[in-house]
Amino acid sequence: MTTEIWQLSESELLADAATVSHEIQLLEARRIALVAEIDTRVSREKLGFPGPAGWLTSTTLLSPSKATKIVALARGMAAFPDIADAVNTGVMSVDHAALILTFAETPPKDLPEEGRVMARTAMIAAATGPEARTGRIRAAITKLEDEFGGKTPPPENTDRNELFASTTLNGRLVAKMDVDAVTGEKLLTALSPLTEPRPAADGTPDDRTPAKRRADAFGHILDQYLASSSRPIEGGERPHLNLHINLRDLTDLRDSADTADDIEDDIADDETARAATESDTVDPVDINTGHPIHPDAEETSDDDTDSSCGSDAAPDRGAYRDLFGDGTSVGWLPLMGPLSRNTSRQLACDCVLTAIVLDEHGNPLNLARTARTVTAKQRKALTARDHGCAFPGCGKPAAWTEGHHIWHWADGGPTDMNNLVLLCGFHHRLMHHSDWEVFIGTDNHPWFVPPATVDPYRQPRQSHARAGPHIA
Repeated sequence: MTTEIWQLSESELLADAATVSHEIQLLEARRIALVAEIDTRVSREKLGFPGPAGWLTSTTLLSPSKATKIVALARGMAAFPDIADAVNTGVMSVDHAALILTFAETPPKDLPEEGRVMARTAMIAAATGPEARTGRIRAAITKLEDEFGGKTPPPENTDRNELFASTTLNGRLVAKMDVDAVTGEKLLTALSPLTEPRPAADGTPDDRTPAKRRADAFGHILDQYLASSSRPIEGGERPHLNLHINLRDLTDLRDSADTADDIEDDIADDETARAATESDTVDPVDINTGHPIHPDAEETSDDDTDSSCGSDAAPDRGAYRDLFGDGTSVGWLPLMGPLSRNTSRQLACDCVLTAIVLDEHGNPLNLARTARTVTAKQRKALTARDHGCAFPGCGKPAAWTEGHHIWHWADGGPTDMNNLVLLCGFHHRLMHHSDWEVFIGTDNHPWFVPPATVDPYRQPRQSHARAGPHIA
């Protein structure tokens, strides 16, 4: 019988915590070993991904960066048994193993072979046990790189440049960079005139911190870049900010009724709306609600309203049913995800809108194209529906994807919204060269059917942006 934690003595608490920590280290070592075996034995078709990292992310709670780190350790430690032994016996942490493995795989070019072995042995010893300190290991690596790294001093070595950018769980972006002195000088020079304190017109001092001023300056530099006509092409067009929002929410965010009329006029001229108007299968949309207007529906007067909707009434579950929907309201950025009402209002007022009419499922209406190549307008509509690679568990950004014809173009398939799905390069090839299948469901969104080797029952799976919990 397991003793409840609150019943343990202080000594037992300390002992159990230490024991569990050691067991976690051993389990992490076993996971790395399992991933190494998966990497060599399981085919990419069976995984459904280019490698174990994508599969780990889609089937476990691991983040992409953590899964990638595990795969790198699994592959790297096979060449360095001394590092693997320290991890497998639980005397060295996985983080220290990753640090030493990076040094072992890319040692300073002028460090002789015997020196590499001696340095690695010393680092493993320094990383062993509770006395291990990351700072000491990094200092040793830096010293060896400075002494044996060649003629280029570390501050000037562009091969060491790195820029990390990760979205956080609360929807922000955290960036970290390590660049050479010249690149650093360029950045600081560009930021300098924009980071000076700027008092208000009435003389009130600028209360922004230096870090806040630098962040504001960096945003200003990005604005100038995106406004430039000389920026490179990505996904068939120059990169710019896209806000996805359905008509109902966009109208609700406006402060005046006149604006709603303006939106209606804009959309009336849009090619997407013309396709919707010409279709016999699409109901007209109420500009104020975004809901389809059914000609046969009876009007409901105020007297017909349920009297139980007073202050003591139970909350309407319908208001929460789409809490974990597909990200179509209120605002959605393709790379960063959902936006609040206030920020959506600001962008909707400041930007030039490209109208993509959405149906009641948040799905762009068919643009009825006949060309083989997905056009810029269709790509925007596909991004609004799929958000990125639609393959379950992938979700690579839309800019990295291609439009896949479900019914192949060569076989007579049209380039219509109900025959297109966004897929990254790997999953595009997978759909063409494996038994995976994709179809557009009754909700007008992609569904994927795995081969029998992956799921003997071949149960359809929702697209990446649609998968997740739904409140009934």
